[in-house]
Amino acid sequence: MSNRFGEFPSIGIPNIPDPEGLLPRLPEPIPDPTPDPLPLPQLPQLELQPFPFPRLFPPLKFRSLREGCYLMQFTPKPAFPLGGFVHYDGTMRIERDGLNTIASGDLYLHRWYPWPVPPVALPGPLPHAPLIPIGPLIEPNPAQGIPVFPRARYRYYLRVTQILEFLTLANSFTLGFERYLYNHSSHSWTNEGLFTAQMSWTAAPAGYPSSDYLTGQVKDSTGTAVGQLSMGWVSPFLRKATIEIDRVAASEAPLNNGLGLDIARVYRQVGWDVTVVESQINIAEPSGPSWSDAEMHAEMLARRDAANLDAEWRYHVLCVRELDSTSRGIMYDAFGGDSNNIPREGMGIASHWVTPDTLTWGTVRNMRFGLATAPYFRTVIHELGHAHGLYHNTVDMGFMNTTDVIAASATPGTFPANIQWSYATEDAKRMRHAPDPWVRPGMIPFGQPYASMPISPNDLIEEAHGLALKVTPLLESVPLGAPVRLEVELYNASDRPLPVPHSLSLKGGHVRGKVVDASGQVRTFWPIVRCIEDGQLDLLAPEEALRGSMTLLRGAQGALFPSSGAFQVIVEASWEINGMAFGLAGTTTVLVTPSVDQDHANAALQILSTPDALLTLALGGDHLADGVAAIRAGITNPVLRPHFAIVEAKRVGQRFRERAADLAQARKLLADRPVLSDSERKRANELTRVPRRNGKQRHQLPEQTETVHPQKEPTESVN
Repeated sequence: MSNRFGEFPSIGIPNIPDPEGLLPRLPEPIPDPTPDPLPLPQLPQLELQPFPFPRLFPPLKFRSLREGCYLMQFTPKPAFPLGGFVHYDGTMRIERDGLNTIASGDLYLHRWYPWPVPPVALPGPLPHAPLIPIGPLIEPNPAQGIPVFPRARYRYYLRVTQILEFLTLANSFTLGFERYLYNHSSHSWTNEGLFTAQMSWTAAPAGYPSSDYLTGQVKDSTGTAVGQLSMGWVSPFLRKATIEIDRVAASEAPLNNGLGLDIARVYRQVGWDVTVVESQINIAEPSGPSWSDAEMHAEMLARRDAANLDAEWRYHVLCVRELDSTSRGIMYDAFGGDSNNIPREGMGIASHWVTPDTLTWGTVRNMRFGLATAPYFRTVIHELGHAHGLYHNTVDMGFMNTTDVIAASATPGTFPANIQWSYATEDAKRMRHAPDPWVRPGMIPFGQPYASMPISPNDLIEEAHGLALKVTPLLESVPLGAPVRLEVELYNASDRPLPVPHSLSLKGGHVRGKVVDASGQVRTFWPIVRCIEDGQLDLLAPEEALRGSMTLLRGAQGALFPSSGAFQVIVEASWEINGMAFGLAGTTTVLVTPSVDQDHANAALQILSTPDALLTLALGGDHLADGVAAIRAGITNPVLRPHFAIVEAKRVGQRFRERAADLAQARKLLADRPVLSDSERKRANELTRVPRRNGKQRHQLPEQTETVHPQKEPTESVN
């Protein structure tokens, strides 16, 4: 057997840390201790009395913690005169799981000031001046149930380690928790240590729906008092959200599974109070039944603009007939870039995709997806799970497994009867107790690894032995401001077929990576557009290879190649088999050359400093003015024009709403030796195809030499 990949050995995913920190460990179930006889209060000495006999035993009052959501407030101990004007509001979630209790909480900053502001060094008490709030001062109203707080004010996650388990005759109990500080810029968490509070039942203030109200002094691990904590019950649910469903007139709304289970009941399984709003039922189709990625993106931005994510956890589902780029649907992934125009709160689904006409698809074979009620509904719940930060999970046939895997696991002809209408145990726990930024829309981007223990998440990925991942730059050097194009090849060096991802496209969700500059700074790249449930695996024969290509420009931390110099690029591929994660990594080096003149420098600066340039590169369309302007800056510069010609050609060669595709302009852009990856060359051939008089077609794309594997058929990239 040949070993043509001998110089590219199979390696595990390297342990180069991401700029983002690990998700804090979720709270563990706290079991009830072995029950001891409850101590009875000491009885008073009673004298004998004539009839009627006195009552010898006073009534016993047992207390317990009510399950559900508590409105919480933490007021730190003032360390300076204005310290009393800062406190934290949030929620505590208490779940009873058999004989165990699981609890967690989140805190948001609430700051206000007196006016006029006294000097910090002011001796004595504060003056009795009227207090005028600067910024939001409104306290959450407990009568309105579970509160929602502004995302920018999020500060702490509380992982409860000690709590009242069952019943007590006392009026208090010890609450223990770890406190994690959240860093908004790096999405990292810092464990600030263990804290305890002796929580006592007290009378609930006006407005609380229950008498379950407690207060206590909080102490750090040294026993020093650091503040005061209060918590009052407000809802039997743990979290609340709204799901809006918009659709074109011809598409069905995925409201239930046809068996009595609807969206609200699904979320009730994990303690969420969800309101489903079937909003617009006649969304206008911009240019026919099939929607381009750019048209979907523009429509979802319009829907997102109508919601205030600081006042409501709102997720969107947009149902259309067909999609240009994929079969079932797409989600726009905020981890793919740093633009504010990448929603993580919703996705689009195609109702007129037709299931394969095979026995695997059982009773819904060869059926339009919107009419296949059970899998159509299940797919929407699956994609909403991604919007909550959940990933594919193949441990059971639950919501976060993929439809094709579930169909293939059924007895032939029986699908969808084998669908499990619930979340896997660990996914249900994450829905209940993951930090707010993980599950609410508009905060932590999708794709950050979670782990149940404080070790590197890559340690949980097993090396895929027998396979090798080769990464080759299309050009070994590129000018400053140009995208870097990579060809990726996954080769089976073993003597037997091995399961591999169906595609190495960034859209498939199996590929991500890092870029490391000369100083050691790490920047990550992920896909922007993710195809719904694209988790299919194929068998790769011995000595065969799976190929793909990608175009890199920006990531979550900004420009991936922001300056001249050498950069190491690490591409990671991972996939799951029976609940176990396997993966490989390949590396290469790319040199970015300095600007050649001031015009080149100005164009590069505009491209590198415009987050929406990546969205225009990946999606096209006319709706992102800054992104379009940045790409055009590259087109007008002679140094960068060959690198951006295909980007602009794809944009103008694709219809957008009322604008028709301008194929003549696309061909003009591609007429002068553009730089093309394999997948881009395939798209360029489609754009330059012109009809002959005899009905056949010919190509006008000129020959160019920068393609690495022109004779191979590549997998499609996100671009």
